[in-house]
Amino acid sequence: MSASPPSLGRFISLEGGEGVGKSTQVKSLQAALSERGIDCLATREPGGSEGAEAIRELLLGGGEERWSIRTEALLFAAARADHVEKAIKPALASGRWVIADRFLDSSLAYQGGAGGLGRDSVRALHDFGSQGFLPDRTLVLMLGEGVERALARDGAESDRIGRRPVDYHTAVDEAFRIIALQEPQRVRLVDASGSPEQVTRRLLDEIADLLP
Repeated sequence: MSASPPSLGRFISLEGGEGVGKSTQVKSLQAALSERGIDCLATREPGGSEGAEAIRELLLGGGEERWSIRTEALLFAAARADHVEKAIKPALASGRWVIADRFLDSSLAYQGGAGGLGRDSVRALHDFGSQGFLPDRTLVLMLGEGVERALARDGAESDRIGRRPVDYHTAVDEAFRIIALQEPQRVRLVDASGSPEQVTRRLLDEIADLLP
């Protein structure tokens, strides 16, 4: 399904593995767009709507064995469906831009790639729950320092999924690279090294064609 029409607001998702600075960059990008006169909603996944936030607590809390990968994918898809219906689409329809800290591509990378479900299975859930709705642009933050160092930096704040072994997160990293190769028009890899200001400028460069 196509991304949101040009007459509506734009939908940008920020993706990446653990410890790459997504949350910081969501706020920075929102501020940079606001300076350009663009009204912007910053949101997150799982979460962003009342129902999705309730599912978030189920998904990210507890031990590693709490959910199977298959159940995890279903819960993410359910949270996303509510998020899209209750928050993202209404904001876009009103002309606002939306910046999401994670969206479909996280499920493709984490459950589909590293989790072994396959991207087709995850996309099928998304096609049903969210009618195949996609961002106008997906920016994947990548660090060259290695997955292990990024995880160590993120350490104390990790949730149930973040605490998985290094080889799982290495597979997530590779899955994001594959997605970007397969969908170069929508998905862009962005160097997350350097100062936060440098990274924000790189993100802005990757959405320059979408700016009014």
